[in-house]
Amino acid sequence: MIKRPLIGLTLDAEPAGGWSKYPWYALRRNYFDAVAGAGGLAVALPHDKTLAEEYLSRLDGLIVTGGAFDVDPALYGDAERHGSVALKADRTVAELAFLTSAMARGMPVLGICGGEQLMAVALGGTLIQHIPDSVPGALAHEQTHSHFEPGHDVEITPGTLLHRIVGERRMAVNTSHHQAVKSPGRAVVNAMSPDGVIEGLEVGDQKFCLGVQWHPEYLVDAGDKAIFAAMVAAAHG
Repeated sequence: MIKRPLIGLTLDAEPAGGWSKYPWYALRRNYFDAVAGAGGLAVALPHDKTLAEEYLSRLDGLIVTGGAFDVDPALYGDAERHGSVALKADRTVAELAFLTSAMARGMPVLGICGGEQLMAVALGGTLIQHIPDSVPGALAHEQTHSHFEPGHDVEITPGTLLHRIVGERRMAVNTSHHQAVKSPGRAVVNAMSPDGVIEGLEVGDQKFCLGVQWHPEYLVDAGDKAIFAAMVAAAHG
């Protein structure tokens, strides 16, 4: 029997109220389903940076998930904060600890939506704080219909890891973000939307270090399933 690689997924967090009268963690089921469907074994990661090294010593791969919040602009050198920016500071601190250590180890890493943006920041990049105010003629990057359906296409750069994984120059993707990568830092851009917004990043000297701005866990395009398959395959070592 082939042992499934252990893939850590960062959680979202909410304060007391709503589902529980105490603070709680949450993550959509389809993240876990996508990992399991690709042959991995998913485990949830709490927001404790002091445990990052111990978790990573037991993990084979890391997925930094998305969420309805933003990276603090101060982390990439912006003194001003757009009014639309919402922070979850404890989550960002913990995710940065997991992400930077995983990359230093050469561990397979997949950043999804906000996870891709955090990857850019960790690699010395910057972000667009609010697309509608910064990108003339921008597409609607926060789609209102089902995320199991595409919102727009992305053009994939030939010769990149992403291109090798999906085997196509174009993908149909969902879209759920008001921010985007402005400059990729030490990463390489591997996908763009028709309006020029950066939609994907990768790190060339890593075995598997990939970030995508969309949510592939919804498996909208055949390439989405291929991304999870490639990530889990890389985690097999």
